[in-house]
Amino acid sequence: MSETVEKVEADDAVEVVAAEETESKNTDDLLVREGDIAGDYLERLLDLLDYDGDIDLDVEAGRAIVSIDGGEDLDKLVGARGNVLEALQELTRLAVQQETGSRSRLMLDIAGWRADRREELKELGRSTAEAVLSSGERVRLQPMSPFERKVVHDAVAAVDGVHSESEGEDPKRRVVIFREE
Repeated sequence: MSETVEKVEADDAVEVVAAEETESKNTDDLLVREGDIAGDYLERLLDLLDYDGDIDLDVEAGRAIVSIDGGEDLDKLVGARGNVLEALQELTRLAVQQETGSRSRLMLDIAGWRADRREELKELGRSTAEAVLSSGERVRLQPMSPFERKVVHDAVAAVDGVHSESEGEDPKRRVVIFREE
């Protein structure tokens, strides 16, 4: 009897692993498809604008990543503080959603702006957290996009003795950094 129970449990474990692998493959396939749809959409946009740029597609941390690099006019597609980039990302997500029928978490970067901004925000989060740790005074940062707030929260979390929260409503939502008591 015990061997039968062990065999059933082993068979169940194999089925669970197989189901997880199938789900993971389906998720990766969907993300690759999202990247392809986004790449096609953005390629048409670049053609309409007569802008040059190389489109790179990747899957990272459970989301499709699309990057456009190499063109001289690409800074115009970033805009002040990334505002145009954010709008293009939302339009691209909508184009992907229309094709796939499901909401996309696709991330768009143009001319390396998002990667550069991530580094700036990591430093801002770290240095502000250290200042709060020294002074004991809480600090409210300027309003930020969800992407920017996430990067700052992650940087603050790496500093012992402080924590951060978001306050306010978009588009004026901001990070507040506190000393832990």
